[in-house]
Amino acid sequence: MKVLFIGGTGVLSSACSELAISRGMDVFHLNRGLSANIRNVQGAKTIIADIRNVAETAKVLENQEFDVVIDFIAYEPEHILNDIVLFSAKTKQYIFISSASAYEVPKVLPVTEETPLDNPFWEYSRKKIACELTLKEAGLKSGFPYTIIRPSHTYDKTKIPAIGGFTVLHRMMKGLPVILPGDGTSIWTLTWNLDFAVGLVGLFGNPNAIAEAFHITSDEWLTWNQIYNILGAELGVSPDIVYIPSDIIVRYDAEIGAGLLGDKAQSMIFDNSKIRKFVPDFNPQLKFSEGVKEVIKWYKENTLELAVDSHINEFMDRIIGDFRKLV
Repeated sequence: MKVLFIGGTGVLSSACSELAISRGMDVFHLNRGLSANIRNVQGAKTIIADIRNVAETAKVLENQEFDVVIDFIAYEPEHILNDIVLFSAKTKQYIFISSASAYEVPKVLPVTEETPLDNPFWEYSRKKIACELTLKEAGLKSGFPYTIIRPSHTYDKTKIPAIGGFTVLHRMMKGLPVILPGDGTSIWTLTWNLDFAVGLVGLFGNPNAIAEAFHITSDEWLTWNQIYNILGAELGVSPDIVYIPSDIIVRYDAEIGAGLLGDKAQSMIFDNSKIRKFVPDFNPQLKFSEGVKEVIKWYKENTLELAVDSHINEFMDRIIGDFRKLV
């Protein structure tokens, strides 16, 4: 099977590439060749092109065809329309990586693929919804062979599942307070990227997956309090957590606040029965208590001495300072 990853060096795409290669697939990455090599995938063939430049990409791919094309970096309907132009005659299956944040705040848990799509809080999610609608229209009009994937919060050793990234770990290590939205009791789902890969790669070349949507997540559910305490325990510290309502956080940082109101502040539990039906070997293995060991090891070896994100630091200091003056 010949597979093209648009991207290929991200948290999701690198794990999926490695699994596809291990299963004997002929894997190509289409990107600008500019990403750092922290997720360098051995065995993938790189095609250098800027996917946003349709003419350039079309010329580079002129004599190429693929069984599957997966776009990990499409964020707007225009990106989807360009992909349709580029790949309508070049692939048997086009997979769009959407987002589970596209689901409306669930009235009933667990979330299924039938849960309506709506997110009034986060523009990122609204654009993903618009991308899905563009694909569905193309499927109806021209038979464009799309499959939609909605990951939730997927991590690897290089991507810390904390609101503020590795700067949160720096603050914990120094005894500085860190922020959690609400009271930290909302339920969240974290998925190890290699577990996600089993679900995605298992759909490659499956004709029954055409015109279908799937979320692919872990079955482990943790509160944000549990997540931060597990992080702290692995660091050997007890985190100083300050609870701030999400609608207050958004006043201090619109982008962080939108991601909370439109995603992380909501309890999200997923029913994975659909992906299991299509990919019977999908069975997430890694618990966060184990995955965090990889995260902290990488953090200590690669980022401990690096400068922290000054924006995140200033944001937390300012909001916590204001909050503590009030209380």
